[in-house]
Amino acid sequence: MRSLIPRSRSALALGCALAVSMLLTACNEPKAPAPAPPPGPTVQGQQLRFPAGHPQLALLATHPAQPAQEIPIDLPSRLVWNEERTQRLYPALAGRVTAIQADVGQAVDVGSPLARMASPELGQAQADTARALIDARQALQTLQRQRELFNAGIIARKDLEQSEADAARAQAEATRAQARTALYGGGHQVNQQLTLSSGIKGVVVERNINPGQEVRPDAAGAGAPPLFVISDPRSLWVQIDAREVDIGLLSPGAKFELEVPAYPGVVFTGQVLAASDAIDPGTRTIKVRGLVNNTDRRLKAEMLATARIRQSFKNSVRVPATAITLRGNRHAVFVQTQPGVFEPREITLSFQGPKEVVISQGLQPGEQVVTDNALLLARQFHVAQEEALGRAGDPAGNTSRPSAPQKADTP
Repeated sequence: MRSLIPRSRSALALGCALAVSMLLTACNEPKAPAPAPPPGPTVQGQQLRFPAGHPQLALLATHPAQPAQEIPIDLPSRLVWNEERTQRLYPALAGRVTAIQADVGQAVDVGSPLARMASPELGQAQADTARALIDARQALQTLQRQRELFNAGIIARKDLEQSEADAARAQAEATRAQARTALYGGGHQVNQQLTLSSGIKGVVVERNINPGQEVRPDAAGAGAPPLFVISDPRSLWVQIDAREVDIGLLSPGAKFELEVPAYPGVVFTGQVLAASDAIDPGTRTIKVRGLVNNTDRRLKAEMLATARIRQSFKNSVRVPATAITLRGNRHAVFVQTQPGVFEPREITLSFQGPKEVVISQGLQPGEQVVTDNALLLARQFHVAQEEALGRAGDPAGNTSRPSAPQKADTP
């Protein structure tokens, strides 16, 4: 038993040494070389060439340039009431609302009562009218007596002429007072009842009045809303925000198409009425007013819409807007002349929209332009040009920059 213990220890030490030797051998084995990256694109003349199968080619989608015959131009717009068929009623006199006789959505005619108010100011006007009528009748009676006395030779002519003048002044004051009360809808009786009536035929589209509410004429100047808004919703105005380059297409009488999100796929037709002579300094747009027919009353005021006009082009091509890049201060596109070969092409734009652009010079129909990752391709072209210039400046092909000289050690 004693002789077996040393032998076991010897075998254990031998096994450990063998394992350590195998581990060191495995660590010292050379690693397999990593796969070399694919060669990058190179510049030849004004072309950027990718080697076949380069992974970056999958990111560069192309699209053929197509003839630009007619381009739709979408402009933001908003529907509002036709102000030529709209009336906003504000209180002419102060008073208290006693009754509401019309509500939103109700059709009204000219003279239809909308609300009734108790107005002390109207009562004062009615009292002034009554006094003026009494004064006019009295002046007329006095004039008749003066004429009888003049015919009898009792009074002088100047007294008759004075009576005639007094009667004329009294009649003029009575006429003025009657016209004032008639303007507010009041009669000859002093009842202080003021009636708000519609002045046009249409529909009550807004009501901002309640029974018992106190109203004053000066509230309109303070920004208070009108008591009633009457409008004819069978036609609406369209407020279009046009760009400077589009104003030539929106002259009065021009037709446009209108689309609203509430009715997808439905196209309404409108006509331009007028355009502003000034540019909005905040939005840099020109306000254009159009008219759209709304006989079926599907369109509603304050709806957001898209006004579409169409512009014709000749001898031009159109490409997606994502294909456009900048070379300095000039626009450019990348044209694929053959698979894996791209060249930058300076172009001239005749129209630039959010989705498509129209090119008048520099591109022919059918040429393939890069539409996806065009900026990445422009960056790659710039890098490849710098590498080519570096190789041309160093015949040995060393494009790395020299390191800064080291300072000598101080003895």
